[in-house]
Amino acid sequence: MNTTDDLQDGYMLSGEGTGSLLPSVSTHIYPKGALDVLSREEVARLRDASSGGLHELLRRCALAVLTSGSASDDPRAAQELYPEFDIQVKQQDRGLRIELHNAPAMAFVEGRIIRGVAELLFAVVRDLAFTAIDLNGDPDLDTSPGITDAVFRLLRNARVLYPTDPNLVVCWGGHSIGQDEYKYTKQVGYELGLRGLDICTGCGPGAMKGPMKGATIAHAKQRRRRTRYIGLTEPGIIAAESPNPIVNHLVIMPDIEKRLEGFVRMGHGIIVFPGGVGTAEEILYLLGILLREENAHLRFPLVLTGPTAAAPYFEQIDRFIRLTLGDVAASRYEIIVSNPVKVASRMFAGVQHVREQRIAQEDSFFFNWALHVPLEFQQPFNPTHERMAALDLHHGRKPHELAADLRRAFSGIVAGNVKEPAMRQIEVRGPFEINGDPDIMHALDALLRAFVEQRRMKISGEYRPCYRVVS
Repeated sequence: MNTTDDLQDGYMLSGEGTGSLLPSVSTHIYPKGALDVLSREEVARLRDASSGGLHELLRRCALAVLTSGSASDDPRAAQELYPEFDIQVKQQDRGLRIELHNAPAMAFVEGRIIRGVAELLFAVVRDLAFTAIDLNGDPDLDTSPGITDAVFRLLRNARVLYPTDPNLVVCWGGHSIGQDEYKYTKQVGYELGLRGLDICTGCGPGAMKGPMKGATIAHAKQRRRRTRYIGLTEPGIIAAESPNPIVNHLVIMPDIEKRLEGFVRMGHGIIVFPGGVGTAEEILYLLGILLREENAHLRFPLVLTGPTAAAPYFEQIDRFIRLTLGDVAASRYEIIVSNPVKVASRMFAGVQHVREQRIAQEDSFFFNWALHVPLEFQQPFNPTHERMAALDLHHGRKPHELAADLRRAFSGIVAGNVKEPAMRQIEVRGPFEINGDPDIMHALDALLRAFVEQRRMKISGEYRPCYRVVS
C-alpha cells in the first residue's frame, strides 16, 4: 500500500483499499472552518457503536454524501455496494481528524477528495453532533415554541441564516421525474437566478437538482459570487436521496417535521414541481399551516408549476385539495403551466411583498418567526401499522386538523418507500392500511395510483405498494 501525506486544502490522503465491491479509498481528512473542534462528549457519541450511539447513523449519512449524485433511491443500495465502509471521528491536538475506510472512489479525483463532497461530509458530522448533544433530552421539545427554537438553532449552527434581503425560494418536487419535467425545473431555476434569487430544496436528484442547476448558470451571468444552494434533509431520507453535487450548504435536521418547519421558516416563497407522495406531504403541510387563522394575513407566495404535460397532474392535486380542505385552501396557491418566466416573475414580486410585510411587522428577514406552526405539525410521526390505521381521515374536522392527518398518511407512505425501519415493518406485517370517508379514500387511491402509473414513486425497478387504501 502506497502512503502519501498531502495536507493541502485541509485534506490528507492515506492510501487505497479494496474491501468493497467497487473501487474504494482509505483516507483521513482534517475539517476546516465551521467544524474545527468538537467537545469530547460529541466525539464520543459519534464513535459510539452501541444502540444509543450515533456511529451507525453517522456511517449511513456519510456514505450517502460520499456517493453524491447517485441515481438510486434504494436506501440499501449503497450499503450493499460498500459493505466495509466505515468512518471514525478522532480528536487530536490539531483539531479533528476524520478517518474513512473503504470509501467510494467516486468521491476522489487524482488522490484527493472532491472539495464539495468533503464539505458535505463535514456538515454531516456537524449536524449529527449538534443534535446529539444540544437537543438530546431537551424538555422544551415538548412545546411548540421550544421546537421552533430548536429549528432556529439547528439552522444557525449550520450557518445558513443570512441577515440580508429576502431572496430564498424553496423548490419542492419529486426525485423521480421525467426528462421534460427535469428540463422545466432547470428553466425555472434559471429565471429565478437571473432575478437574484437563491434556491433551497430537499437536496436530492430530479426536481431538487434541476432548479439549482439552472440557477448556477444565471448566477454566473449576473456575476453573483455569494450564492446559496441549500439542501435540507433528514437521516431517514438522505440514505435514499444522496445530495446532488450542486448543494453547497447541507443541513441534516433530526426528523421530517423539523425539516419541513425549516423550509417554511427559512424560505420566502415556495415553488412546487411535479412529484410523488413526498411532494404531496409537503403541500399538505404548508396548506395546513396557512389555513390557521393566525396565519391568514401572512404573505407567503406559493406557485405550483410544470410543463404542459404536467397539467393533468396539477388538476388532480387541485381536485384532491378542494375535496379534502376546501376552496379556501386552493386560494393560497396559483397554478402556472409551461411558463418559467411568469413563475419567476410571480415569485420575485411575492418575495418583495414578503420583504415589505417583514419590515412592517419588524420580523426578521432570515427566519419567519411570525408564522404560527401548531404542535400537531411539529411532533414527529413515526409510522407503524397501528398509527397509520388510526389516522382520522373524515369530513367534519377543521381543515388544518384534517391536513395534519393527511400529511401523516403521505409521510407514512414515504417512510414505507425509502426508510429502512418502515420498510422492515412492511416486510414482516404487510402494507400499511389507510382508512377514512369513502370519497376521501377514493380520491386518495386515485392520486396514489396516478403516482405509481407515472413512475413517481420509484426511480427504477417495479414499485410494490407499501400501503393499502381501505374505504
